[in-house]
Amino acid sequence: MARQLREVVFVDGVRTPFGKAKGQYAETRADDLVIKSIRELMRRNPSLPPERVEEVAIAATTQIGDQGLTIGRTAALLSGLPQSTPGYSVDRMCAGAMTAVTTIAGSIAFGSVDVAIAGGVEHMGRHPMGEGVDPNPRILSEKLVDPDALVMGKTAENLHDRYPTITKERTDAYAVRSQEKTAKAYADNKIQPDLVPIATRSADDGWGLATVDEPPRPGTTMEDLAKLKTPFRAHGRVTAGNAAGLNDGATAAILADEDTARELGLPVKMRLVSYSFVGVEPEFMGAGPIPATEKALRQAGLTIDDIDAFEINEAFAVQVLAFLEHFGIADDDDRVNPYGGAIAMGHPLASTGVRLMNQLAAAFAEKPEVRYGMTTLCIGLGMGGTVIWENPSWVSTGSSNDKEEVA
Repeated sequence: MARQLREVVFVDGVRTPFGKAKGQYAETRADDLVIKSIRELMRRNPSLPPERVEEVAIAATTQIGDQGLTIGRTAALLSGLPQSTPGYSVDRMCAGAMTAVTTIAGSIAFGSVDVAIAGGVEHMGRHPMGEGVDPNPRILSEKLVDPDALVMGKTAENLHDRYPTITKERTDAYAVRSQEKTAKAYADNKIQPDLVPIATRSADDGWGLATVDEPPRPGTTMEDLAKLKTPFRAHGRVTAGNAAGLNDGATAAILADEDTARELGLPVKMRLVSYSFVGVEPEFMGAGPIPATEKALRQAGLTIDDIDAFEINEAFAVQVLAFLEHFGIADDDDRVNPYGGAIAMGHPLASTGVRLMNQLAAAFAEKPEVRYGMTTLCIGLGMGGTVIWENPSWVSTGSSNDKEEVA
């Protein structure tokens, strides 16, 4: 029998302030970060009855300890959702939350569920990337994967080799702009609306309250970055200043069928157009967003010229600049990461996808003349993921780039 696919919309998203590994969340459980995020989502959307949430998908890269035990289900139970709400876990490294969103989107489009929650968490201070893993030795011995692929900083140095025009000076300049944009976004109260205050505990300092991101370094200069070591290669180009750090944090978002969202009086912040995940050589992991974006654009019947808002995860500055250079976009294009990115705010691996979506939704709300935007990121072991979104508040300007239909 023929099935009619349904429109999938991004209703609302929140996140915890991001912390430094072994920083403000050193004695806070990872699952509690997710639980607080889900509870806040429900508090902010009182017209959504808890029993209408039909699924919870939560991503974590290291699924052990307080990030294990099918965290989507345990977080749902501890968040006050009814026992009838199932849940599951997702792992696609840095694209965990993005994959949770797209997997949930497939369920909604197919008609299996009407409303669901997707998100991610990473407590890198408690669970360093790679903890407890046992890679099959044949991956390396049979030369299926270059050893560099297992060290993300080395993959970034490799990307510099592939794009010799991307100098350390360019990546440092990009990093400084990220810090500046994040500082301005905080000053203009652009980031705070997404944040869920989190109670913190320290055996030495007692109780506290996390209300802002811990990683930003406002006032960073090119001179500051020039002094940093290049730990992944002697005389290299990748430093702690032009890359995201090791971070803790969680995100969560409500997704729904558009008709159901409007029936329940829920906001419709973005409409999903297309998404794609693509593999690349693992040792050039940072190149992943390029083919993923090309495929997602092709699926949507769009070109890069139709995209007027970009949220690109800043795992490494070189990875963002490689994307921009490939598509002919200037390093300082104001459509790209207008509120800054992971170099300043942090990148708690599996949670980041929803942060990108929150910020794209904010850009859409500010600019109704922008119709299409995208969220994209590179993924460990050589992958990239891109989601293209449509602004439901779009107002036609009559330009030649306006398209009446999405293919």
